[in-house]
Amino acid sequence: MLPECHIHAQSNNLAERDRMVEDIGEIGAHLFFVAASPVMRQLRAKVELLAKVNTPVLIVGESGSGKEIVARLIHKLSFRSGGRFLKVNCAALPDDLLESEFFGYERGAFTGAMRTKQGKFELCDRGTILLDEVAEMAASLQAKLLHVLQDKQFFRLGGESTIDVDVRILAATNVRIAQALTEGRLREDLYYRLSAFTIEVPPLRERRDEIPLLLGHFMNLMSKEHSLPARLFSSELLEAAQCYSWPGNLRELENFVERYLVIGDDSVAQKELEPKTSFHNERVCPGIVVEYARNSRIELDPSENRSSLKTLVRNIQGETEKNAITSALAKTNWNRKAAAQLLSISYRGLLYKIQQYALSPPPIHHSSLTKGH
Repeated sequence: MLPECHIHAQSNNLAERDRMVEDIGEIGAHLFFVAASPVMRQLRAKVELLAKVNTPVLIVGESGSGKEIVARLIHKLSFRSGGRFLKVNCAALPDDLLESEFFGYERGAFTGAMRTKQGKFELCDRGTILLDEVAEMAASLQAKLLHVLQDKQFFRLGGESTIDVDVRILAATNVRIAQALTEGRLREDLYYRLSAFTIEVPPLRERRDEIPLLLGHFMNLMSKEHSLPARLFSSELLEAAQCYSWPGNLRELENFVERYLVIGDDSVAQKELEPKTSFHNERVCPGIVVEYARNSRIELDPSENRSSLKTLVRNIQGETEKNAITSALAKTNWNRKAAAQLLSISYRGLLYKIQQYALSPPPIHHSSLTKGH
């Protein structure tokens, strides 16, 4: 059972903390799936559905956003959970070594092949294999992978007999799929074979509600790993963390917690975040709200309660987001797919925002032909 997370030093609400602990699902040693925001709860529900079927899944998302965690959760919830889960980083090995890593080789297949070696697909029989950064694989190797997906069999390097395998293939990438297809980095036939179901893992800046929980969760893990007492996060540090855009996502947040645990200086930790804090479409920080109010001649009464400030934050956030979407749609002549790429959000998410803000394309003016005088 996980220990309580040190996230709200001032709060004694045990029910709330118990609920937050329930949002952390253990997958394996030091691996956890956190679903404390609506978007991640929806993602988990989708994972639970896909775990029941035996089909490839393409997992897309920024580097460090948690794609491997999603893949491991699919495996854990599937009927293959008793089998192996293996990950192969397609960007980490040269093409010839990657091929032998996938399919293995026979003795004498090449210089130095002193014995027969099984590849990852054989080792994963009746299990799950994750092909990380699949778009970095050579086109020739992508073709062989497509053959395995279609026929469920392959040859070892230097081998003459086919080997049948029962492996579920999950693939992950942090590249823009449309761009990879256009540039020929990802074969269309392989993409369509892998993407019968696609899971988009949102970046951390789109699930900021989870940041306090994640900070406490990583603090608990790190304190055990380093045999140090866990530190509490001040309200100021929590606020700075939620304002920060976290371009490195979960990996960056984990490293930040480790440094804070070891150094223990709240001001140093805040300074680490302050210079990088940016005005993001998804979140407006209170300090920026005050400055915005001054520039906009909005009167802020110091005696007003915190809910008024939160309302102002939401209003400014909504206005900023609406303006950004309107600008992107105008730049792309209302090509919604192009606008979604420009905004770095999903196409479905953009359609929802267009409906939310009641946006509509400008009327088309038809010029009438008239006879000259």
